[in-house]
Amino acid sequence: MGNRLVDRSAVITGGASGLGEATARLFVAQGARVLIADVQDERGSALASELGDGAVYQRTDVSRESDIAAAVDRAVSEFGRLDTMFNNAGIVGAVGPIDETPAEEYDATMSILLRGVFLGMKHAARVMKPQNSGCILCTSSIAGLQGGLGPHVYATAKAALVGLTRNVAAELARWNIRVNCIAPGNMATPMVADVISGDPDAVVVEPLANVSPIKGRPGLASDIAHAALWLASDDAGYVTGQTLAVDGGLTAGTANVIPPLFRKHSPMIRERGKRGV
Repeated sequence: MGNRLVDRSAVITGGASGLGEATARLFVAQGARVLIADVQDERGSALASELGDGAVYQRTDVSRESDIAAAVDRAVSEFGRLDTMFNNAGIVGAVGPIDETPAEEYDATMSILLRGVFLGMKHAARVMKPQNSGCILCTSSIAGLQGGLGPHVYATAKAALVGLTRNVAAELARWNIRVNCIAPGNMATPMVADVISGDPDAVVVEPLANVSPIKGRPGLASDIAHAALWLASDDAGYVTGQTLAVDGGLTAGTANVIPPLFRKHSPMIRERGKRGV
């Protein structure tokens, strides 16, 4: 067992599978007590049982404010305080061309991906302000940082989380509450497996490794868990209002093939039609 989160507590929404499950496991291994908040009752209960005294499960639909409030309240009741709120629950949501996307699918998608995070931040803040400490995290996406990497509504919500993170961080810093978000790339998770194969239990690794910017190295749920661990720990005590892209460098321009301008040296390109020094 590690000790980076000893005597600390966390709520992790979407904690029963994928990125949330990996984070719950790592947080407990690092000494934290975790409330797993999800709608996957069987998976969530089984995970909490497996993790033992370090975890409890609470059914939580993040589109319902009463559910989020209840999860936060239970964490405080069970653990005595709330140190980290990881607003991680998500879905792919509405897909398809902009001119064919039903408004009700837009609303349902945003209620989970954006409204749910807003509510998580709201209820975390109400207990963290009196503590004068805390860490709020959310899961954005590289689809919120760069166009063309996700469905329209998903990308909209994830981009909005970047702005919401900055704004809430600006408010809460005076209470010693840090607010950051993580932007995963293409990760080997059940949600990505569902998109690729239609089966969330068939987590794909090799296809993602083949297209990864870092040759042969796919993005894993554990990569996000370790990013969350760092941001939740004292090691990131002076970091707030930031979005950490965990994407193998994809949004920095890294590709799984060598771009033409990197392949060989040629005389420098100057004014129109001129080359060389």
